[in-house]
Amino acid sequence: MSRAKLLGKNIKKYRELRGLMQNELAERVDLSREYIADIERGLKNISLKKLYIIVDVLNIKCSDLVNFN
Repeated sequence: MSRAKLLGKNIKKYRELRGLMQNELAERVDLSREYIADIERGLKNISLKKLYIIVDVLNIKCSDLVNFN
């Protein structure tokens, strides 16, 4: 599995653990729901700036998202 897909899978995992819908995360990060969905499926890349915002919204560390074990 590609790293983009693994990253997206982790974003989805932590988003769901926080009880957020895609549209709620998208609004807080200033992206569209469709773009969040594509990130979670590994179809779109994300900037570091947006990744840091996602980390803050989900109240996790960057390392949580890139831990692919």
